[in-house]
Amino acid sequence: MTVAEIGLGLQSDKRPGDYARLARLAERHGFDVLSVFGDLMYQPPLPALLEMAAATRRVRLGPACLNPYSLAPYEIAGQIAALDLASAGRAYLGLARGTWLGAVGLDRPRPLTALAEAAEVVYRLLGGDDRGYEGEMFRLDPGTRLRYAVHRPRPPLLLGTWGPKGAALAGRVADEIKVGGSANPAMVPVVRERVAAGAAEAGRDTGQVGIVLGAVTVVDTDGAAARDRARTEVAMYLAVVAELDPTAHVPPDLVTRVRELVAQGRDREAGALIPGDVLDLFAFSGTPEQVAAQAQALIDAGVRRVEFGTPHGLTDDRGVHLLATAVLPLLDRSPARRVR
Repeated sequence: MTVAEIGLGLQSDKRPGDYARLARLAERHGFDVLSVFGDLMYQPPLPALLEMAAATRRVRLGPACLNPYSLAPYEIAGQIAALDLASAGRAYLGLARGTWLGAVGLDRPRPLTALAEAAEVVYRLLGGDDRGYEGEMFRLDPGTRLRYAVHRPRPPLLLGTWGPKGAALAGRVADEIKVGGSANPAMVPVVRERVAAGAAEAGRDTGQVGIVLGAVTVVDTDGAAARDRARTEVAMYLAVVAELDPTAHVPPDLVTRVRELVAQGRDREAGALIPGDVLDLFAFSGTPEQVAAQAQALIDAGVRRVEFGTPHGLTDDRGVHLLATAVLPLLDRSPARRVR
C-alpha cells in the first residue's frame, strides 16, 4: 500500500497571484495534490491551475471536477493537455456530472453514459487514436485528431460521485473516485464495495482505484469559531449529501428545516441547527488537533487521499497556513495505519 496523500481544494474565486502564493506554501509544507473546484458560476479552474503549475515543482494538480454538459470532451482534452504540459506531467483529470446546471439551462441526461463516453473521447484524443468513435452521446469522425503535441496520453482520471452506479463506473475506468462533501470514515468501506463491483466487471483489482474524501474545512486556534463557520458552510449542501450517505442517519426533520432556512437565505441560522456529530460527517472543523483527528480517521479507514476544501479557515490564508504547519505534522500517513 502507498502512503496516504493530503490534498488542498481551492475555490476559483481568488485574485491572480493568490493561487501561486497558496500553492507554494502548500508544496513547501508537504501537501501532495492541489485541486481547483469547477463549481457553477465561479471562474473556470484552468487559469488557476496553470498559475499554480508555474509556481510548483512537485504537487499533482487537477480540476475537481469538469463536466461533459457545459464543456465538450474535445475541450476537456485540450484543457487537461495544456495543464499536463505546463506542469511537466503532474496533471490529473477530474470528471463529474455537475450540479445545479439547470440554473443555466443545461439538462444532464444519462449521466453515467455521458461520463463514460466523455472519458473515452478524451483519452482517444490524447492518445492519438484517430480511428473514430461512435458513442450514444459523443462521437469522433475517423481521422479526427488533436493538432498539437501532448505530454502524456493518459493523465490519471478521477471521477466525482457518491452513488453505487457512479462508483461502479469508477471501478471500471478511473484511477480515483472522489466523494465530495464527506468527512465520514464509515463511507470508505461503502465506496470500496461499490467500486469493487465495477472493477470485477472490468477485470481490475479494486486497489487500483484510490478513494478520495474531501469536504469543507475550517481550522483555527479558536475551535468554536471554526466550527460555527463550518456549520454555515455545510448548511448550504447538507440537504444534498445527507441523503447520499447511507451511514449518516441524519434526522429528516433536521434536513427539512435546514433546507427551508437556506432557501430563505438564512444560512447562519440553518447552520446553528446542525449538531456536532452531524457536522463531523460532512466537514473538517475546529482546532488543528480536531481537524487532524478527523483526517487521521479517514487515513486509518484506508483512503488514498484526504482533501481539505474551501474555505480552509476563518480566512483562506490563515486556514492554509494552519493546515500546513499545525495539521499535517500531526498525521501518520504510513501504510501500516491504513485498512484495505
